[in-house]
Amino acid sequence: MLENPRSPRVRAVAKLTKRSARHETGLFLLEGPQAAREALAYRPATVVELFATPTALEKHSDIREQAKRAGVEVVFTTEPVLDAMADTVTPQGIVAVARQTPTSVREVFAASPRLVVICEEVRDPGNLGTIIRAADAAGADAVVLTGRTVDPYNPKVVRATTGSLFHLPVAVGVDLGTAVEHAHLAGVRVIAADVGGADFLASRDLLAEPTAWLFGNEARGLEDDAIALADLSLRLPIYGAAESLNLATAASVCLYETAFAQRAAS
Repeated sequence: MLENPRSPRVRAVAKLTKRSARHETGLFLLEGPQAAREALAYRPATVVELFATPTALEKHSDIREQAKRAGVEVVFTTEPVLDAMADTVTPQGIVAVARQTPTSVREVFAASPRLVVICEEVRDPGNLGTIIRAADAAGADAVVLTGRTVDPYNPKVVRATTGSLFHLPVAVGVDLGTAVEHAHLAGVRVIAADVGGADFLASRDLLAEPTAWLFGNEARGLEDDAIALADLSLRLPIYGAAESLNLATAASVCLYETAFAQRAAS
């Protein structure tokens, strides 16, 4: 059992809360039973280490069985050790380390996708995690993140995805122009979500066709040069007195409307 919160092994895991360590090692941190469960179910080969307190593993016995099937050893620790490893105040007794598995933008569009998310300079980890989760729920084929978007392996992003990070391909560090070029070559229309765009309702029929939604920064939205790369831009109507919609909320609406249209047309 690991008992020393200051041991080299514990420090190595804790360093994964920092982007520099994630970049150097190609690893990232998973916290809590849900993240460990989803990783072991959908990407078991990526799980490198699994740490748990005896109490937590007794409570989540299914994770012990998943780890056994995946050939991943469970290392027991004390609660202070788990606290030292984790980014959260309450890691729920389970922490894992996994390999990053980004895909390429070429692979994303070579698979003839019908619904893709492109994020340009999305900076808030909670927003990005929620967008990835919404994309997964709406049946999107992939998520593409430009180089100016927050690291998807940031612990806050990983937690906000609630496991969806392991369910669909995610391309990382992509140039926006390159992403749009690949989309067009694959016959995918790129639609920018922008407050200055055309009325969403007037263009709903277009959503039945292969679509890549382009979402921008939470505060500034999309720059003019980014909007110019898209085939068109649309805005969601505001019927009440709200000044605007949260980015992740707006993205969820756009993705579900597209999913509805595509399924109705199939």
